[in-house]
Amino acid sequence: MNLSVDTNGYTAFCKNDSIAVDAMQKADRILLPLMVVAELRAGFSVGRKGAENEAILQRFLNSPRVSIESPDESTTFVYARLFGYLRRKGAPIPINDLWIASLTLQHEATLLTFDRHFEALPQIPRWG
Repeated sequence: MNLSVDTNGYTAFCKNDSIAVDAMQKADRILLPLMVVAELRAGFSVGRKGAENEAILQRFLNSPRVSIESPDESTTFVYARLFGYLRRKGAPIPINDLWIASLTLQHEATLLTFDRHFEALPQIPRWG
């Protein structure tokens, strides 16, 4: 199983949340969208444990099962389709989360997230 990890999914994993740990253990491949890495580092930059959290993130990224995924031209088609779907439903979600959803769908992954607004996208499989 490919597992795409949202920012709060990564944070839950670091806090030893049983749902997040179970998902990570069962994943064959773990995708960390570029936006998630940016959100994490933005949080580190204003937190008291920035260097410690960066070191933990680096160890996570060094795992052979983990890769940072960036949007490409193919992602833009998925993004446009999801954007249109949400617009028709009248249920917009934050732009970073729309990119995360697009990368998740593009890579046929299951999304580890605790954000309820992803429920507006039933085409995105979610963990838990």
